[in-house]
Amino acid sequence: MTPIHSADRAIRALARAGMVLLLGAGLGLAGASSSQAGGRPTITKEAFGSVSGRAVDRYTLTNGRLRVRILTYGGILQTVEVPDRHGRTANVTLGFATLDGYVTSKNPAYFGALIGRYGNRIANGRFSLDGRTYQLPINDPPNSLHGGNAGFDKRVWNAAPVTGGDSVGLRLTYVSRDGEEGYPGTLRTTVTYTITRHQGIRIDYQATTDRATVVNLTNHAYWNLGGEGTGTIDDHRLLLHASRYTPVDATLIPTGAIDPVAGTPMDFTRPTAVGARNRSAFPQIRYGRGYDHNWVLDRRDTTYRRLESAARLSDPASGRTLSVSTTEPGIQFYGGNFLDGTLYGTGGRSYRQGDGLALETQHFPDSPNHANFPSTVLRPGQVYRSTTVYQFGTTR
Repeated sequence: MTPIHSADRAIRALARAGMVLLLGAGLGLAGASSSQAGGRPTITKEAFGSVSGRAVDRYTLTNGRLRVRILTYGGILQTVEVPDRHGRTANVTLGFATLDGYVTSKNPAYFGALIGRYGNRIANGRFSLDGRTYQLPINDPPNSLHGGNAGFDKRVWNAAPVTGGDSVGLRLTYVSRDGEEGYPGTLRTTVTYTITRHQGIRIDYQATTDRATVVNLTNHAYWNLGGEGTGTIDDHRLLLHASRYTPVDATLIPTGAIDPVAGTPMDFTRPTAVGARNRSAFPQIRYGRGYDHNWVLDRRDTTYRRLESAARLSDPASGRTLSVSTTEPGIQFYGGNFLDGTLYGTGGRSYRQGDGLALETQHFPDSPNHANFPSTVLRPGQVYRSTTVYQFGTTR
């Protein structure tokens, strides 16, 4: 793949414009005024249990107005609390209240987790690289999904706080050994979550390898801007800066085509209610029981070095908005179609179909098997870099 370079200049520009997203997670912000100025950013750490004898910690990052909680298990965004148009805060991301919720259930929905080595699906769990074929675990028959049976979402990451003048972050590192989940090469990965005074969070991904491999990293947070556990997001309005998408077959693997969205239920080039067409008879909708597709972003920079707008989500009831910018060429919009009421979230309520949606910035699904897709190959001496910025706001 073409190495993805740092987006620092774009991030600084966003920060000057007040555009970098601050994720607030936690409990205790109820009643905070939306007009209140952000406080000095802080980070705290607490024990959160253990997995297979390894301690798991929970970090709380705050700037006095908003707060985000991150687990070292899976690099999971556990809770994200932000104000609505009246200054009332609510947790707007889906997840579990305890570590046991993630571990015992095996987090089948990947709530809030870091995804790797390869986000999304690889057909039949198989790809060829430099004349050799690699077989991955089949955990989403007949395909491999999100890195296999024990992807990055099920690993305990090393963590270190990162502090700056007006920002605070958490740097997570993980070394994936050669052959782990069938992937070649030892991959050394760093993911840094940063919140700033400018009501923003950014996620910076970086990886190197000692042998040619494939890499596609993302985060799998689900959003419900009305508040976690409050029910359907059908009335949320979604805008995707994408005039094309990659259609899939019945197993949700891209066919290799890149089709226009115009005239189909895949068209979100104007703000559209999420639930307006998700019961359509359109074959693509039938395959995924709703939306579970990759959109090809209308990027000006095709080197994937600069942050560009990808999506905007809004909730008319609460007034909350979420904007997504990324250096990636694609974004997977997943409408929570397979949530079936068996998982109970941080608020103690069950999650049902359409109770949250994911906007996963990424290279395309099954890219190793499609020469016409942007490459996900990483070689020794190259550095994989990717940045995604989330920004919350409100409308009147």
